Amino acid sequence: MNWSLDFVSREDFKNHVANTIKTYDNTLNAIDLKTFNSNIIDPIKLTFDSKVYNKDLEEVIENELVRQRDKTNTNAIGYFHQNLFKYIKNCEVPDIGFDVVYTRNDGTKVYVEMKNKHNTMNSSASQKTYLKMTMQLLDEDNCDCYLVEIIAKKSQNIIWSISLDYQKTTNENIRRVSIDKFYEEVTGNRNAFYLICKELPSIIDEIINENEELSVDEDTVIKELKEKNPDILKSLYILAFSTYEGFKEE
Repeated sequence: MNWSLDFVSREDFKNHVANTIKTYDNTLNAIDLKTFNSNIIDPIKLTFDSKVYNKDLEEVIENELVRQRDKTNTNAIGYFHQNLFKYIKNCEVPDIGFDVVYTRNDGTKVYVEMKNKHNTMNSSASQKTYLKMTMQLLDEDNCDCYLVEIIAKKSQNIIWSISLDYQKTTNENIRRVSIDKFYEEVTGNRNAFYLICKELPSIIDEIINENEELSVDEDTVIKELKEKNPDILKSLYILAFSTYEGFKEE
């Protein structure tokens, strides 16, 4: 069996993907109406979504179920990206502190904060991360700090420029790096991240085929809404506004 990743074994990669899938466990369970409405679903928004996008209400509800699962699964994807470096030479994933620490051949270290998307940090979070990196540079001579972004605006390895107290601040040793460029530095293979993405689908299929329990349970939200009232939209309004004037069970 051909294996294109020379920086991580197939066995380690498969085990890591399997561990990532395990973090999906809670989202594989069926979502019932109580869970669906745990934060009180907004029926007015669902009405707009249905009418404006010309979508059947059941389809809009299915999309909302996907969105609820997606909020949980974002953490799983973060786990995948960070902890894969446990299996790569000269990299470690500390229990606390930075997400990844890479030691170059000359002994110098790169301290990494990893973010999934380039726009996931607000100004306050960016400043906090930058100050954390600045403190690391003060504590340790001759090291670098990277903000590594999985989904960056483009492939890059650039100085990270930030505004602190309304003044532009830069440091040659604090850099903003796309994940492909970080993998290139760590592995010496400029296509390393591409190869990971290429191998990933077949490995996931293999794991799912070997584990029947990974199938997703059938959600009961739409069925329970219809039981409350055959008109799903009316059922949604009753669910949210049952104590409001003019709304009642029918």
